[in-house]
Amino acid sequence: MIPRSYLKHAIALAVSAAAFSLFSETSEITVDLKLSGDDFVAGERIRAVVDVANSSHEKVSVGYSNSEDAMLIEVFRASDMHQLQRVTKGPVVARFSLKSSEGQKLETFIGDHYSLWEPRRYLVRAVLVHGGIRYEGRLRAFDIVEGVKVGGATQLFSNRTALQREFTLVYWSRNHSEHLFLTARDTGGSKRRWATRDLGPILRLEKPAISIMPSGEVVVLHRLTQDQFVRSEFWSLPDALEFRFREAVQDPETAGTARVRELYREGGVKAKENPWWKFW
Repeated sequence: MIPRSYLKHAIALAVSAAAFSLFSETSEITVDLKLSGDDFVAGERIRAVVDVANSSHEKVSVGYSNSEDAMLIEVFRASDMHQLQRVTKGPVVARFSLKSSEGQKLETFIGDHYSLWEPRRYLVRAVLVHGGIRYEGRLRAFDIVEGVKVGGATQLFSNRTALQREFTLVYWSRNHSEHLFLTARDTGGSKRRWATRDLGPILRLEKPAISIMPSGEVVVLHRLTQDQFVRSEFWSLPDALEFRFREAVQDPETAGTARVRELYREGGVKAKENPWWKFW
C-alpha cells in the first residue's frame, strides 16, 4: 500500500509541474507595442510598431484564411480604464506567419482604427490570440493634445453651399523642437474630421500664414530657419483633402545676402568679417 504522505507529495509535484507547464506555454509567445512618441496632436495617425516573438513549437499565423489567430490593438481611457470601440473592421497589421524561434516587427497606425480626438491620456496594448489564448503586451501610455493655436481659415464651396471646412494651425513640441500642424474639420452639411498633418519644424519669429484659393488649393507658409520658409500645399475638395507637396523657399529679405556669400565662395575671395558690434 502506498503511504498517504507519498501520495500527497506526488500530487503536489504534479500540480506544480502542470502550473509550470502552463506558465512555460503561455510565456513562449510574446507581443509588445512601442509608440513613436509620448504625445500627439488630435487627429494624428499615431504610428506604433508591434513586436511579436514566437519561441513555441507551434506556428503562429495571422491574417490568412486558414488561420484562427488574430492580432488586436486595445485602447483604454487612462482615467477609468474604459475600453474604446474600434471604428474600423479591417486588420490592424499586415498578415504574417512565424515559425518556431522567429519574430517580426509590424507597423500600425492607432489613429486609423480609433477615434482619438478628445484631449486626455490613453493606454494602448497589443494582444495576440493564438490557440484560444490571449497573449497581452504591456500597457503603453500616450497623451492626445490640442496644441497651441497660431492661425486658421475657413473654406467655402460654391457647389456645396452648406459645407464649410475649418482649418486650424497649431504648434507643439516634437523631437526637441516645435512643429507646426494643420488640422481640418467640416461643419454645416458634414461633421467629418480630417487627419492632422505635421508640417515640420517651425521657427516662431512670425505668425505662419494660410491661404485658400478658389480652385481648392490650400497653401501654408511658415518659417523654418532665419533664411528659409516652408511652403506646404494641399488640394481641398468637398470629399477630399490631399497633401500635394512641400518645398523650402528662400526668405526674400535675406536671399540677396545669401547670394553674395555664395559669390564670395565661388570666386575664392574671403568676405570681410567684422565683430558683431560693428556694421562697417
